Amino acid sequence: MITLAAALLLSGCSGGSSAKGSSDGSLNGKNVSVVTPYLSSVTTKQMVDNIERDLKAEGINVNVVDTKGDFGELASRIEDIVSSKADAMIIVSADPGQVETQLKDAFDAGVPVFGVDSGFIEGMKVNATSDNYEMGKTICRYLFEDLMNKKGTVIALTYRPHPGVVKRCEAFDEMIKDYPDISLITEQQVDVPAGPIESSREIMENLILSNPEKDSVTAVFAAWDEPAIGASQALEAAGRDEVIVTGVDGNSQAVEMIEKGSNLKATLSQNFDGMTDIVVKDVIDLLSGKEIETGEKYAPATLVKKN
Repeated sequence: MITLAAALLLSGCSGGSSAKGSSDGSLNGKNVSVVTPYLSSVTTKQMVDNIERDLKAEGINVNVVDTKGDFGELASRIEDIVSSKADAMIIVSADPGQVETQLKDAFDAGVPVFGVDSGFIEGMKVNATSDNYEMGKTICRYLFEDLMNKKGTVIALTYRPHPGVVKRCEAFDEMIKDYPDISLITEQQVDVPAGPIESSREIMENLILSNPEKDSVTAVFAAWDEPAIGASQALEAAGRDEVIVTGVDGNSQAVEMIEKGSNLKATLSQNFDGMTDIVVKDVIDLLSGKEIETGEKYAPATLVKKN
């Protein structure tokens, strides 16, 4: 049995376009560009697919741009979008601070910019995300107290260029200070463009070789689910079933692994459908001439574990 929140069920039921916009044809011919450097990520693709589906249902032309981890290319493509005078731009799973110059050009040109699971800078309309710092605290507390009993060693698998991951890592950095009997073995940055599952599996295989004794590693804190999956695969192959792994996202593969009793013991399920619902509604409202509330908007996350 898996612990899931009613909020997730509600978000899953809200996928129809009629709940988001007028569907009266008034937005036919509007052009919205969706840009991301990480379409290879399962959850990023899920969000991009949701956005594309729901905006197209309103008659909006959607242009999806994936720069495959290349932020220089991302900056260039944003410049192209501004030059084409798109009606709106949505950045997904990308730090706007890394393309701030190009986004300021978009603001100056009157192109409204939205974010999904991204950061927020002044001039953007909305960024819909989870409260990543609070999620970091929640999963760390559960890992450190419930799973590790406030003692042992931990490995951190991270990717600090991602704004959401940064917040979770900052929570990890702060919280581990409160547990003097838990020590950090190492923090390793996952190679996202190369494939986070494959990269983290290789990282974990090397760490198993350098920590060969049973119980030399108590736990792995993975800042999102794909590294948790890769680490768990490596640990299972090595017969290291004593090592606890946690993730964040609620990736379907991760949830299945938790249910089956793998090394992966818990994740926080982000409400990605809820995030895209927020932004799709705001884009439709704005393009329809309505006022919208600007700033960061949060979709709630929920702890997923095997009972």
